[in-house]
Amino acid sequence: MVLLKGVDKGGFVWYTNYESRKGHELSENPHAALLFYWDGLNRQVRVEGSVQKVSEEESEQYFHSRPRGSQIGAISTVVPGRHVLHQQYKELEEKYSKEGLIPKPKHWGGYRLQPNRFEFWQGQTSRLHDRLEYFPQEIDGKRVWKIVRLAP
Repeated sequence: MVLLKGVDKGGFVWYTNYESRKGHELSENPHAALLFYWDGLNRQVRVEGSVQKVSEEESEQYFHSRPRGSQIGAISTVVPGRHVLHQQYKELEEKYSKEGLIPKPKHWGGYRLQPNRFEFWQGQTSRLHDRLEYFPQEIDGKRVWKIVRLAP
């Protein structure tokens, strides 16, 4: 699970630890799906596409816009226990209270998913769910989104 931080014409952006499990998986297979689910509305949107790291400058800019506590929390990786996490946090908080600017860790940054497929799903009590899939297709030299209805 990730916190989506932005959407622009290039795609959907989030930030995380590049050395995390998802970071390793994306380095091996740079394709992913995002799922937005609204239980109360019985709807979801699935977005699929290729994933690339955002620029170092974009990651730096976002990192320094975060609260200091979030910046400090991004420095830690695997810890043997919660007590160690709290101790490291205190030590880093003290260190950076004197130094000012907290440097962005090399293992931390953003990803952008460039969508190439959308599926809109609306659940039905009959289980005959509405599913519409959008994907790009070239027609007469122009990229257009083709829409197909999928079986439930």
